Amino acid sequence: MQRLFATFPEGWPGTGLLLVRAAAAIPIVLQGIAGLLTAPLQTGSILEVVAACFAALLLVGLWTPVAGVLMAVAEVFLVLSHVSDPWMHVRLGALGAALAMLGPGAWSVDAHLFGRKRIEISDR
Repeated sequence: MQRLFATFPEGWPGTGLLLVRAAAAIPIVLQGIAGLLTAPLQTGSILEVVAACFAALLLVGLWTPVAGVLMAVAEVFLVLSHVSDPWMHVRLGALGAALAMLGPGAWSVDAHLFGRKRIEISDR
């Protein structure tokens, strides 16, 4: 994962990536929860639940490139299945693809797992 991104930005850029991850993932997760609460699971509901799983990974910043691409693909399938407002799915899919290209930022699980580590050698 570290080879995919040169840095995991901190400060304002890292905060901006955190906000974009939240803005992209929270609506999809809420749609997935609503899809689970409907009595008969239809094709559109199953797609929303699948997209919500990828969005949850994106929200915490785990496997961000993979989760972003898969979320964008799921949103494209939702656009093609004519479930609801297609432009909302286009926007959320574009955000997922953009996050796959930009990376997770410093406040993510990816940064803690795969980010640069500092090794301090103590004097004896």
